[in-house]
Amino acid sequence: MSFKILIVDDEKNIVDVLSSELTREGYQVRAAFDGIQALEAIDKEIPDLIILDCMLPGIDGLDVCRRVRQKHQMPIIMLTAKSEEIDKVLGLELGADDYITKPFSLREVLARVKASLRRSNLGEMEANDSRVMVFGDVEIDSDCYEVRRNGVNLHLTLREFELVRFLATNAGQVFSREDLLCKVWGYEYYGDVRTVDVTIRRTREKLEDGQGDYRYIMTKRGVGYFFEKNPKVD
Repeated sequence: MSFKILIVDDEKNIVDVLSSELTREGYQVRAAFDGIQALEAIDKEIPDLIILDCMLPGIDGLDVCRRVRQKHQMPIIMLTAKSEEIDKVLGLELGADDYITKPFSLREVLARVKASLRRSNLGEMEANDSRVMVFGDVEIDSDCYEVRRNGVNLHLTLREFELVRFLATNAGQVFSREDLLCKVWGYEYYGDVRTVDVTIRRTREKLEDGQGDYRYIMTKRGVGYFFEKNPKVD
């Protein structure tokens, strides 16, 4: 299967280098150079993955990310400059799956792309994965790639779903941020671990009931996160 990748960046040299390398790896590559072109290409092409620069003319990358997440669940890897720390967090908050800091190595980009596509392949299921897991009033449905609470779909992104499913499959076991980056994001991570913290926070906002105490994704202070085996249900 040849995956389709959309590269969105207003710097033509970056698009050319990434396009050349990804094409050499066997991917179908499309390009857009501003936010408007990106949104048009996404609706027309429905790419399997988007590499999206934060700083774009017209509609910026963060707004593109937000709009894409209203309709699509394909992985989004944000490109950010080192000085744009706030954009990294904002991108993750808006639904991006990962980010790469400029300047970047092609080896790192390829590793992130391969890992994201591997995790987004909906046909890839672990042999011991239960199709539907139930914890209190939450159902984790691997057939539909949905998490439901009291029968209502919580509309998690693919990365959020993968995170919940992995933790729930190993309920009660504590995982460090580095462990989760390896197991859920699918590669040895080079950068900081805020990616996990932001994704956990975003997932909790959808999964928990907003009453204050967490019932599902729990924190082991100084160690990491785990999924509660027996969540309290009102």
